[in-house]
Amino acid sequence: MTAHVRILRHFLTLAILCGWVSSALLAAAQPPRGTSQPDRPDETMQHLMDNYARHHRGKVSLYAKHLGSGRSVSINPDVPVNTASVIKLAIMLEAMYQVKDGTVSFDDVLRLRKDDQVSGSGVLLLFHTPAEISFETAVVLMITQSDNTATNLVLARIGRDNVNRRLRALGFPVTTSIRPISRPKEGDQSPELKPFGIGRTTAREMAGILESIERCDLGNRTLCARMVDILQHQFWRNAIPHFLEDADTTEVASHVANKTGSLDHVRNDVGIVYTKNGPIVISAFTYENADTSWRPENEGELLIARMAKTIVDGWAPDGLGADQK
Repeated sequence: MTAHVRILRHFLTLAILCGWVSSALLAAAQPPRGTSQPDRPDETMQHLMDNYARHHRGKVSLYAKHLGSGRSVSINPDVPVNTASVIKLAIMLEAMYQVKDGTVSFDDVLRLRKDDQVSGSGVLLLFHTPAEISFETAVVLMITQSDNTATNLVLARIGRDNVNRRLRALGFPVTTSIRPISRPKEGDQSPELKPFGIGRTTAREMAGILESIERCDLGNRTLCARMVDILQHQFWRNAIPHFLEDADTTEVASHVANKTGSLDHVRNDVGIVYTKNGPIVISAFTYENADTSWRPENEGELLIARMAKTIVDGWAPDGLGADQK
């Protein structure tokens, strides 16, 4: 091999190595596709939210974020709170991961026995037993009707421990599915978790779960779209959607994909609001509320409704609808 050929090969090797290094540095400098925008606290919105919370006869935890810009607002976002039925969102997420992995199928048959039926929200309590429903039907009822019996059937099929392992893997150390509904002697009996009933979370973590769904960390666009579609057909509209939508969402598509959770002293709602200026996640929890009524004008629900309206009006001046970008 001649000297000039060896020199030429040497320079070619250096050029290739430099190209690899440059590509690696360029990739590292750019945010990974689908990652979250960093928070940009909105001081004006913060003053408005603080004022709402100050006049509420109870406690408030809130975290909201405009996913496109990163604008955010929060009140006690990292305080552990009682999820009530909001934990069903995390259960649905694990169910979809297992559908993706082939561990379960939407067509799997779940058998409903008399002993499976529990009180509270839902329609399966009214079914004659024994009966059979598909796994997908149970998931849909769990979210759209907040069906407690359906929730327990889904949880039994996918495993509560699997739900919690998934949450930890996704970076949510606080959010926990504690036990089945109306089964106080089952599940985790630790003193740390018992006060939280069926589930524990924080406003920030539940917003993160919503963002994970919108970002489709699951990696299957069909299943991510299915989750959003189910949430958009959620029946209870007294909180986040209250002042945002006035259309009949049984006839037209809703732009709010949300999940509520309610107990006498608790009113919660978390959701993705789709606007022409991009999606907004709102995660709101009210607890130790003075108003324990179950009327449509419950103070906790109206507080969340007013907060949601103010947030959306401030961050999405073009209103609800498909992102115009």
